[in-house]
Amino acid sequence: MSPIRRVIPFAELGRADVGLVGGKNASLGELIAHLAPAGVKVPDGFATTADAFRELLGTEGLGDRIARHVSALHDGAPLAQVGAAIRADVIATPLPAALENEITKAYARLAHEAGRTRPDVAVRSSATAEDLPEASFAGQQETFLNVRGPKALLDACHRCYASLFTDRAIDYRERMRFDQLSVALSVGVQLMVRSDLGGAGVVFTLDTETGFPDAVVISAAWGLGESVVSGQVDPDEYVVFKPLLGDPALNPVIRVAVGAKRGKVVYAEGGLTHTVGTTEAERASRVLADGEVRALAGWAVAVEEHYGTPMDLEWAKDGRTGEIFVVQARPETVRSRSSNTVLRRYRLTGSGERLATGIAVGDAVGAGPVCALGSPVELERFPAGSVLVTTVTDPDWEPLMKRAAAIVTDHGGRTSHAAIVSRELGVPAVVGTGDATTVLTDGRSVTVSCAEGSQGHVYAGRVGFEESEVDLAGLPRTRTKVMLNLADPDAAFRWWQLPADGVGLARMEFMVAHQVKVHPMALVHPERLTHEDRRAVDRLTEGYPDPAEYFVDRLARGVATIAASRRPAPVILRTSDFKTNEYAKLVGGTPFEPAEANPMIGWRGASRYYSDGYRDGFALECRAVRRVREEFGLTNTVVMIPFCRSTNEADRVLEVMAQEGLERDRYGLRVYVMAEIPANVILAREFAERFDGFSIGSNDLTQLTLGIDRDSTELAALFDETNPAVTRSIENLVTAAHDAGRPVGLCGQRPSDDPSFAAFLVGAGIDSISVAPDSFVTVKQHVAAAEQQ
Repeated sequence: MSPIRRVIPFAELGRADVGLVGGKNASLGELIAHLAPAGVKVPDGFATTADAFRELLGTEGLGDRIARHVSALHDGAPLAQVGAAIRADVIATPLPAALENEITKAYARLAHEAGRTRPDVAVRSSATAEDLPEASFAGQQETFLNVRGPKALLDACHRCYASLFTDRAIDYRERMRFDQLSVALSVGVQLMVRSDLGGAGVVFTLDTETGFPDAVVISAAWGLGESVVSGQVDPDEYVVFKPLLGDPALNPVIRVAVGAKRGKVVYAEGGLTHTVGTTEAERASRVLADGEVRALAGWAVAVEEHYGTPMDLEWAKDGRTGEIFVVQARPETVRSRSSNTVLRRYRLTGSGERLATGIAVGDAVGAGPVCALGSPVELERFPAGSVLVTTVTDPDWEPLMKRAAAIVTDHGGRTSHAAIVSRELGVPAVVGTGDATTVLTDGRSVTVSCAEGSQGHVYAGRVGFEESEVDLAGLPRTRTKVMLNLADPDAAFRWWQLPADGVGLARMEFMVAHQVKVHPMALVHPERLTHEDRRAVDRLTEGYPDPAEYFVDRLARGVATIAASRRPAPVILRTSDFKTNEYAKLVGGTPFEPAEANPMIGWRGASRYYSDGYRDGFALECRAVRRVREEFGLTNTVVMIPFCRSTNEADRVLEVMAQEGLERDRYGLRVYVMAEIPANVILAREFAERFDGFSIGSNDLTQLTLGIDRDSTELAALFDETNPAVTRSIENLVTAAHDAGRPVGLCGQRPSDDPSFAAFLVGAGIDSISVAPDSFVTVKQHVAAAEQQ
C-alpha cells in the first residue's frame, strides 16, 4: 500500500487531479504546468489532498460524529443547529500531526523559493467535486487572505476544513442529493498577490450576457476581487475583440466603461477582509490600462484554447510590483451551453382588463409591478423586473431600462429614444400611450404585450402567455440582403447570432447622445461655455488630458463595438444627424446651435460638416472613425453621409473628410449617401459619381416628397410610404444607381410592418433592407416569400 500524499505542490498537479485536490487547485496546477510558455503568471503554492481530509475524518471518530449530525438533520433538526455543531466538531478535532508537519514543510519550501522569510499567503478551499459539469460547489467554502507564518497557516487550513460544512454548503448538497461525506476538501495555499493595494476582478472569454464568442470581457475594481465576484461594487468593464489580439499593430480593446467603484475590499485582522470607501480619484480612474487589458485578454484566450472551452478566470494586480496574475480558472458553464441558433417569440394565452394602448415596440411580452417614475433614480431604487412607466425617456434612463421587464411611456413614436433602445435591449415597450402615468398606479401588477401586431397593450394583472422558439438555422436564404439597424453599443452583442448581412444603419448621433453626452464643439471651444456647462464638461471628461480625446475615444469605442459584432460583414455608420434642437440638448450645446423654426429641414446632416459652425466638431467625428478603421482594424466600417442636398455639398463634405484622413478608397474606405431628399433621386447618377452606394431613408423621403411633417399628429393618416410618388422615386433611384454600378439599400420600419412593402422593394430590385433586430426574422421571411414569387 503506497503512503498517503497529504500535500502536493501546484506544479505537480493537473486538471486530471480533480478527485485528489478539487477543481480549483487542479486548475491552478494545470495553468502553472502548461500555460507558463504563453506568459500566463500564476502565484505558486501547494494543495492538501482529499486523502489528507479523509485522514482528518478518521481522527477521533470525526466522520462518525458528522454522520450522526446529518442523520439529525434528516430527522428534522434545524440546519443552522446542525451546521454549527459539525463545524464545532471539526475545529475541536486536532489536525493529524503528519498533516501539520507536511503543511509546515511545504510553507517553508514556498518561502525559500519566493525569497521571503514568512510570505503572506491566500488559503482557499477546493471541494473535490467542485466545478464538475453536474454540480458546482464553487464559492460555498471559506477563503482566508494575508495569512502569514506557520501557526496562522495551520489555523486557516483547519477553518477551511470546517467550512466544508457551512449552512449553505450543507443545504446545497442536500438539494443536489450528494452524500455529505462523499465530498472531500482540499486546501490551496498560494502566495498572496497584494491586490488590496492594487486591483482585481474576473475575466470571461465570451460575453456572458449574450454568448458572443469573439469577446473577452474583463471586470476590474480596486482592492481584492471579492467586491467584483460578490457584486458589491460597480466595476470597470473592458471588452477585447479576440480576432484583433494577434496583430500587435492594432488595439483590440474596443470598449471601456469606467465603473463607479465606490468601495474596495481590503485586509482586516485574522485573514479576514472588510470594505472601505474609495477616493474620488479612484472612482474616476481606470483600474487597468489598455496594455494591461490586452495582456490579460491574451492570457485568457491562451487558457481557453488550452482547455478547449470558454473560461471564467479571476485575476489580481499586485499594488507593490504592478504585476498581474491569474489566481483561478474554471470552465464557463452557463452561456457556453445555451443555443446560439434559437430566437424566442411570444403569444398571449389569456386576457385581462386593458389599461393602456400605444405603439408596440418589439414582439415580446413582459410582466411585473409598475414602477412609475418622473425622473431617473439610482439603480437600487428601481427593483429589477419592474415595469418602467414614465412620460418619456432619454439616455439617463438607460440603466433602469436594462433592468426593466417592460417599458411604457406617455409620449414617443417608433423612432423615439424609448423605442430604439428597447428594441436593441430586447425589452418589450409600449410608447405613446398618452396616459400611462395617469392610469398605471405604482406597484400594480401588469402585463405589457407587444405580441398583437403594431399596437401594444397594457393589461391588468399577469396575463398568461407562451413562448415559442425559432430555429435561426432554418431561416431561408435570400438574394436580397437583410441587415440590422443598431445604435446602442451596449446591445450590439445581443444580436450577434442573427444571420444578418451586416448593419445597414448604425446611428452615430445616438452614440454621441448616450456614450459621449457632450456637444463636440464644446470640447474644442470651451471659451464659449457658461461656468455651469464648463463644470459639467470637466466632470464628464475627467481622466482625459485633452477634452477632445474624450469625444474621440468614447465614440470610437462605441462604433468599434458595433463593427466588431458583425465583422467581417459591413457596418454602415451614418455620421451625426442631430437636428439643431437635439444638438442643443447635449451638454454645452446651446451656444453652438441656432433656434430654427423647422429643424427637420434646417441645419442638419451634410450642411454642418463643412460649415464654420461645426467643422471642428465634424473633425472629431472623422478622427473617431479613422481610429475605428486604422487603430482597431475594423475596416468593415462604411461611412454614410446624411441629408446631402446637392452635388456641390457632397464635394465639400468629401473634401473635408479627405483632409481628416478619411479619403475614399484609403484602406478600402467606402462612403455612402443617404437618399432621403428628392434631389438625391433626381440627381442619382451625379451622386453615384461621388459615392459608393445609397441608403434610402424612407421617413424623410416620404416627408419631403409628400410635404408632410413626419412628426405631425394631424397629418399622420396622410403619411404613407406606399404613396405612388414615393414608391416611384424608389424605383427610379434603384434603376439609376444600378446603371451606375452602385448598390441601394433601405433602412426603415415599414418592411417589418407591411409584407407587401417588403415585396415591393424586392420587386424593385433593392439590394438590401435594414430593420430593427427584433423584426429581422419576420422581414427575412417576407423577403424570402417575395423572392419566390
